[in-house]
Amino acid sequence: MGRSNFLSFSPPMLGDEEVNSVASVLKASEWLSSGPKTKEFEEQFAKTVGAAAAVALNSCTAGLHLGLVVHGVKPGDEVLTTPMTFCATANVIEHCGGTTVLADVESDTLLIDPKQVEKKISKKTKVIVPVHYAGHPCEMDKINSIASGAGAKVMEDAAHCMPSKIGERWIGSGDNLCAFSFYATKNMTTGEGGMLSGPQELVDKCRMMALHGMSKGAYDRFKKGGNWNYDVPQPGYKYNLTDIASALGLVQLVRLDELYRLRVKLVEFYDKAFKNSPWLETLRVKPGYQSSYHLYPIFLNLEKLRIDRDEFIVQLTERNIGSGVHYRPVHMMSYYQKKYGWKAEDFPVASRAFERMLSLPLSSRHTVEDAADVVQAVEDIFQKFKR
Repeated sequence: MGRSNFLSFSPPMLGDEEVNSVASVLKASEWLSSGPKTKEFEEQFAKTVGAAAAVALNSCTAGLHLGLVVHGVKPGDEVLTTPMTFCATANVIEHCGGTTVLADVESDTLLIDPKQVEKKISKKTKVIVPVHYAGHPCEMDKINSIASGAGAKVMEDAAHCMPSKIGERWIGSGDNLCAFSFYATKNMTTGEGGMLSGPQELVDKCRMMALHGMSKGAYDRFKKGGNWNYDVPQPGYKYNLTDIASALGLVQLVRLDELYRLRVKLVEFYDKAFKNSPWLETLRVKPGYQSSYHLYPIFLNLEKLRIDRDEFIVQLTERNIGSGVHYRPVHMMSYYQKKYGWKAEDFPVASRAFERMLSLPLSSRHTVEDAADVVQAVEDIFQKFKR
């Protein structure tokens, strides 16, 4: 017996605490844009991950862009990243006028392969941008070492993280700039939003660039004792986060451990159900690493099926199960194909993974009963379309 209602891929987990926190800003605060709530959110986030400093932004993309800007990426500079990521990771390189260079991924984690990084790095490499895919941290010690030897900087794309760790160290606690996402489908959300953590000096530069390049933000100018006077040492952008969104983020941050435990329960259910399946493979979590389990991708053994990945998704939808594909690799996007002439065979691991992959429903809001419905639908499709 299948589901009677559609199971959304990744709905947010929100409760009265979030509603009341946002309402308190709307009802009682005299400030809606970046103000005291945003400052509190930044401080609490930095404290949670063990970062020296953090600046709240309207997206992870903004954080990635600002990081490249303060690292001085300009035309002629190469920025090395992974093909297995959302297009924003590469887009911001293009926005800066940099040259996008891709290094293929590991087959069992889809994380950027340090061996491929060593092959692709050059004297022109200004920044390496590893992506902690699905919430599993990259091998940062190796990547940082490669970058240091080449005189390059490292900026981490941690859009899928919270809470992700290497050993006991949170992603975001190191010396690299690290960009997080609080988009609607993320493990903790502000609807739209992000955070950039890192060393105080770099974060301060990003903070100024996030608000038009102004030396002083609006709240500091208009609050009691503030001063209207400001300068613009460098033209910046409009990337700040609002107090409304920060009020939501503060509650989600407090609930992070609870939200994570709920995700882990579903992941364990999926892992047990699919452990010995001949029809699919799942990603590996390396010993000593904590994944945030932002995604639960599966990889179909297409040679055993009479349908391809896209038809498999159609079949899931007919059974009221939502899903996603994360991601169409960067080298398969038309802009990048036209500019760089990339072909699927240039990045064989990412290309092969894309053909087989889809992400199953996973969120803190889903129940084990929901996961059981997903497993039932998946198994039903396998039986119906097996060779």
